[in-house]
Amino acid sequence: MPVYEYEHDGSPCSLGMVFDISQSINDNPLSSCPKCGTAVRKIISRTNISCPKSNSELRDLGFTKLVKRDDGVYENVTARDRDSRYMLKGKPDTVPDLSKTISD
Repeated sequence: MPVYEYEHDGSPCSLGMVFDISQSINDNPLSSCPKCGTAVRKIISRTNISCPKSNSELRDLGFTKLVKRDDGVYENVTARDRDSRYMLKGKPDTVPDLSKTISD
């Protein structure tokens, strides 16, 4: 079940000024505190997004990362076996082989 954060409009109770509560996504937002009954409002919480930090982590996850180096020249910083390190405009043989990473 998702966890939502609420903030008291007035003074806090034993739950604190801001508290979180597990609710179904189909439940209506709370209008009053379940502990003290004072008015509350739902607030937007920060989310935690985990993303890979290195090119090798991206490669291990199946991503291809191209970095522009010049006009029509891209470096494949996640190159795999037999992949060209540089992708050149007008040379299709330098395009990364995505069949190694994409599957059904």
